Amino acid sequence: MMSNELEGYVKILLTYDILPDAVEGYHQYMLGEMVPKAQVLGLGMVEAWHTAIGDYPIRLIAFVVENYAAAKLALNSDEWIDMEKQLQEYVTNYSCRVVPLRDRFQF
Repeated sequence: MMSNELEGYVKILLTYDILPDAVEGYHQYMLGEMVPKAQVLGLGMVEAWHTAIGDYPIRLIAFVVENYAAAKLALNSDEWIDMEKQLQEYVTNYSCRVVPLRDRFQF
């Protein structure tokens, strides 16, 4: 997307650390349930980052949606709330933020 095409779009940024004893279950949940269900809510996963070095959360996942109102609607849905609760069984230090979409790395 070019910069002018980004107008109005937002990113939903999830950051967290994966619990050492939950890695396999985490991967199964993310790929088998959370990402497909997020797509049904209108959230397109666009990035997945892993921190190899440094004092940052081990994982950064980014979803994109058309605007803030659509993000708010999705994040306040019972489906998303249930998905977050289930995700937190596999992770710690969880954070979810909505930011304006930029055509560069965002944290």
